[in-house]
Amino acid sequence: MFLRVNRERAMPELPEVESAVRRLRKAALGKTIARVELLHPALKRRITPARLRSLRGARVHAVERRGKHQLFVFDDGRVLHAHFRMTGDWLVDRAGDELPRFARATIAFDDGSRVILEDPRMLSTLELHAANAPPDLGLGPEPGDRSLTAKSLHTMLAKKRGPIKPVLLDQRVIAGLGNIYAAESLWHSRIAPTAAASTLTPKQVDALLVAIRKVIKAATGARYTDSSVSRLAVYDREGKPCRRCKTAVERIVQAGRSTYFCPHCQA
Repeated sequence: MFLRVNRERAMPELPEVESAVRRLRKAALGKTIARVELLHPALKRRITPARLRSLRGARVHAVERRGKHQLFVFDDGRVLHAHFRMTGDWLVDRAGDELPRFARATIAFDDGSRVILEDPRMLSTLELHAANAPPDLGLGPEPGDRSLTAKSLHTMLAKKRGPIKPVLLDQRVIAGLGNIYAAESLWHSRIAPTAAASTLTPKQVDALLVAIRKVIKAATGARYTDSSVSRLAVYDREGKPCRRCKTAVERIVQAGRSTYFCPHCQA
């Protein structure tokens, strides 16, 4: 189990979701569903009992990730769409084992194995889509996509109003980039989080894209244990010296989320 350090830090971003998907793929790929059970009213409102029963006998053809979204693709073309939101995660055990306190849904397979959607805050979602109606996720390119270039990003940012930090959290701009890694990327590229997105120069955008890719590549995929957080450059370091210039790191709130930055390096 991972250690949750605080609510905001526990929110999974692209590397953490990719790590979860890899575990899920190993646990579910090629297996046949014996039973899906929804344990929380919020999830029960999304999928009817009849549709849940229809999943019995469905074989998992693929487990895919799109941004922070996770997709079980079945042989018949249907898709079970999962999204962790803030604090969700997958656990793997055996059917019949004692359920953890925050179990919200279970998917049991005919070989006796089981995956559990765990979520202390119960913000995670599950939706079942018909074979001819895949989910429309409305996502932009991921950091590693070749289609994402400094030029294309500059063109997109030039159309955006507001400060760069909240703009980077828009999944239509860059899919999978979240609050923590957006702050880290801005620090590495020496861009103020309050700078208007539309005013960034091509040189700044180029540095930003390089930083985003660097930060994502360096991410461990761990769910924010004390050791993984200690490696972050600026996030959650309010009052501590900047790792570059020793100026005290500051914290502001943007769009309801904490932003950490160096007032000197990111002026």
